[in-house]
This record gives sequence, structure tokens and C-alpha cells, in this order.
Amino acid sequence: MLEPHCSESTLPTLEHVVSEVGQLPCLHCTIIFHPQVARIGERAIFSGDPGEWVLGRHWPNFATVGDAGSGSPLDDPYISRRALQLLPAEDGVVLQRPAQASRCRVNGMDLQEAVHIGGACLARGVPLLLSHSVVLLLRLSHVQTHPGGDSAGSALVGESHAMHALREQIRRAAASDQDVLIRGETGVGKELVAQAVCAGSRRAADPLVAVNMAAIPPALAAAFLFGNTRGAFSGAERARPGYFREADGGTLFLDEVGDTPEEVQPLLLRALQQREIQVVGGDTMTVDVRVISATDATIDLAECDFKSALRHRLGALEIAIPPLRERAEDIGMLLLHSLRRACDEEGCADLLPRPGSTALQLAHWASLFFRFAAYDWPGNVRQLENYATQVAINSEQLPVIPPAVLAAFVPAKETTAEAVNEGFEAGASARSMSEVSEREFDDSMANHGYEVRPVAEALGVSRQSVYRRIDNSAVYRRANEISKRELEETLSACAGDIRRCAELLKVSKSALRTRVRTAESTAGF
Repeated sequence: MLEPHCSESTLPTLEHVVSEVGQLPCLHCTIIFHPQVARIGERAIFSGDPGEWVLGRHWPNFATVGDAGSGSPLDDPYISRRALQLLPAEDGVVLQRPAQASRCRVNGMDLQEAVHIGGACLARGVPLLLSHSVVLLLRLSHVQTHPGGDSAGSALVGESHAMHALREQIRRAAASDQDVLIRGETGVGKELVAQAVCAGSRRAADPLVAVNMAAIPPALAAAFLFGNTRGAFSGAERARPGYFREADGGTLFLDEVGDTPEEVQPLLLRALQQREIQVVGGDTMTVDVRVISATDATIDLAECDFKSALRHRLGALEIAIPPLRERAEDIGMLLLHSLRRACDEEGCADLLPRPGSTALQLAHWASLFFRFAAYDWPGNVRQLENYATQVAINSEQLPVIPPAVLAAFVPAKETTAEAVNEGFEAGASARSMSEVSEREFDDSMANHGYEVRPVAEALGVSRQSVYRRIDNSAVYRRANEISKRELEETLSACAGDIRRCAELLKVSKSALRTRVRTAESTAGF
């Protein structure tokens, strides 16, 4: 039996969970990528006899949340019938790859025989790449066992338990007219949640006025918030209504409220308590507004400068938005949604996977989704959307992860040593270059601009092995091996375009630029 490495988990053992699906955390698998992209987001729950838990071409069945039917298996011809066996352990699970089974990558490493995954790792979610075509997320957590019965938050993408719980919070908040405080990390979508609350409320047809509280200058805060008469102060050449009066009858959204300057907070508190404002240079008047606030700041600590009275006045109702890492099952759906939007904006919708896509194209897409699923997303949904846009802009025939995005992915826990520290037994290892075919190597070199680091990352091999493959190749070479004459002729043919020159010479653009500088420093170039 493999020794456990994640003793810190407090989750119940899998054996205890099996009979209580829907009541306690359970082991489940979500499709992050599938050649039939409509299946992204489908889920299989492991129940029954743990001795028969197998991932493969024909089992288990995956279905959408709340699907009353039995669902469908992965049914991908490149996946073995028995690709992976799951063996419950006392504090986690052992993944075992049968002999001759199709390739399986676990959290960035090729699985050779078996690997133990601790409970803490399962709680976060473990990405699996089966063959070259299907990406799954194995996770031990609560699951949504029935679809939500309300359309609240329908613009929010995701079918995880956390997202359904968030939609229920939105529904309840929309049914009330109390003020709402929305809390969550940067990039989780607080403004979208505010819009959803407003859209479901009785004030949906009335104004929704958004204010960035961190951007209000303290000296002009009263005029900005409550309005002013003409000539009320130096520079007041015209009267302005102020945000509260603009939102009268509707909703006022105070974004970044936790960063409200300290001297502005008393003004805001009085207005919220009494719904009464003092127009600068004018009269006192009452306003009918519902206030929705949002913050990613910590406003509960005694040492912070956010007034406790204001904090409690804002939070008659509170909505907590989970970070993306706590709903990793939604990454596939979010990424597909973001890619579609980005490709529509860039006019490259044909890039996306579709029924006519080749096996090579689907393999590249699966690799991309696998990398996205393995990342922690400190910037949450906004960061994912930005990265999806960069992929759309940088891709042509095949999806390409640009170097800047790849660099961000590097800290993801992909090496064996790091994986062991996170609860992985060292039965999984980095991929050997001998497993990489000529075609796969050629495609990766071309797709990543012959840059060694991105190629190594994409293939799951070491950079040293890529250099060795180049040195032993009749097709590729290092930029410093190009003769001055050939460099001059190619640059001339490309009108000095380094990028095009690197493509023709099949070398790294950054290395070629260094080679050009070296050549320019010698006489006669």
C-alpha cells in the first residue's frame, strides 16, 4: 500500500462518503474538455462499490446537473476501456493505470503505474488528461444534485455546487429591498452579481448607478455623492445632481466601498441611515435608493480604518462570492465561454473546436484546457477571461498559449518533488522525450515559435531534452549555428522582419535577435 502524504485533510474517508451522496462531500469527476464541447461541465459521481471505480471509454456515465436520465460515457476512441482505476485509501485515493492503458496525465505529470492523492489535494481538485483528448477534474466536495429552480444569476457561468449556492443567495437578495454587501476577491465578478440582484428586484426597470468609491476625491465627495448647486464652491460652474439623486427610485452600486476614504465615511453613513442627503449649497432632501456595495478589502478587523457602524449598515444582507479555485469544476465552462466571446470579438470563431476539428487540433485544445485547469487563478474569472483573450489573439490554425501566459503557469505544481509535497506519491514522473513522436515535436516547435521553454512546457519534458533533440535533429538547430551569410540573405528576403526570419530558419525569435546583435557587432555586417 502506498504511504499517504496529506495527513492534514479533515474530510471524511471516501468509504463513508459513498452512501451519502448529496449530503456530504463526495468523489466526483467533471468534464473540463471533450471533443464534443457541449459536454463540457457534465459530471459523474462515484457511487456503489469502490472496488469497481474505473475511468474509461465506457464508464462512468456523465450527465448535466439534475439530468434525470442515466447520462453517457466519455465514448472517446482514443481512451482505453479501462484507462484508470480508483482505489479508495484512508485519507484519499490511489489512481492506478492498468498495463497498456492509454496515456494519463495527473496534474501535469505522466502517470506510469500508480499515484496516491491526499484528501487536501482532492478537495482542491485534480486535473486528469486522458489520452490526448479528454480533460477531467477529479474532486472530493459537495455537489449539486438538482438544477436550480430560479433564473437569478443566469448570466453567471458554472454549474458547481458553489455557483448554485451563489444563485440562491442572489435570488433571496433580489426578493428583498434591503441593502446588500457583496464580498469576494478581486476578479470574481462582484459587479455581475450586483447587476443580477438588481435585475431580479422590483427596481429592475429603474436606474442602476455605479460608483467607484476609491476614486472619489475627499474634498469633493459631498458634491459627487449628493450633488451641488451652481456656484456652491469654487469651480462649480454648473449644478450637478450627485450619485444618490441620479439613483433615486432605483439602485446605487458602491463598488470598492472598502476603499472609501476615511473622511468620506461619515457622509456615507448618514445618507445610508436616514436616506437623507444635503446638497452642497442647496437643500436637504430624502432619496429612495437601494444600496448594493462590493469590496475585496478586509473591513472587519479592528485595526482597519473602515468604520464598524458603516460596515454593519452596508451589510443588512451579505453575499459571499467564492474564488475560482473553490469551484474548479467550472473552469471548463468558463474557458469555453470566454474563448467564444474573445474569438467573436477578434473575428476568429473558426479557431474553436468543432465537429470537423482534426485529432491534432483537439489534442492541442485538450492540452490548453488541461493547463488552465491546473492553475490556481489568483486573479479569478477576470484573469481567466484575459488569458482566453490572449489565446484568441495569438492563435491561428491551432490554439497557442502565448509565452507571457505560459510564464504565469510555471509555478503550477507540476514537478514530481512539488507534487509529493502536495500529497502525490512519486509514482508519476515527467514525460520522457522518447515518448514524443516526430510529428508531435514538429507541431509543438511550430506552434510555440521554436522557443525551447514553451515547447518543453507543452510537451511535458525538460528543456535540456528539447535542446538535445534539436542538437540531434537534421531539421532544427540553435540560432548561434546559423552562418552570417545565411543570416544576411534571410533577413534581406524578409525585409528585416525578425519574426518572419525566425519562422523560415526554424529557430527561436529571441535567440535569433541575440544572434543578429552578435553579428552586427562584427565588422562588415
